[in-house]
Amino acid sequence: MVQTIKAVINKYSAQLLYLIFGVLTTVVNIAVFGIGMKLGLSTTISNILAWFLSVLVAYLTNRIWVFGSKATEFVEKLREVIAFFYYRGLTLILDLVIIYVGVNLLHGQPLLWKIIDNVVVIILNYVLSKMFIFKSNKMEHN
Repeated sequence: MVQTIKAVINKYSAQLLYLIFGVLTTVVNIAVFGIGMKLGLSTTISNILAWFLSVLVAYLTNRIWVFGSKATEFVEKLREVIAFFYYRGLTLILDLVIIYVGVNLLHGQPLLWKIIDNVVVIILNYVLSKMFIFKSNKMEHN
């Protein structure tokens, strides 16, 4: 049983780390969104602030622990960070659309829609990171 668990952890370590850091990123995202709402900011401004801070957390954790970036040269790192923020910017557009539809058109509870939104965005962000941002990295545990 223990060996089976270890084998699964080894085989899916990148996905498990992404999940763990995804939870951390989601907590940052939802907390900042909630604080923004409590401060009287609009859902859009709260969402953008939440996005920016959570992307910073995500980039650092994904680069180092999830995808094990091998980029050492400044130009390589710059390409990575630009690509990371670019693709996260694309998912921000989706994020804003989901929140707008859920809160403004369907008159739903903002925090509930933020949670739904995060599930969709987290999955898409993993796929984009693996396929386009950190694709040149050799993953030991695919």
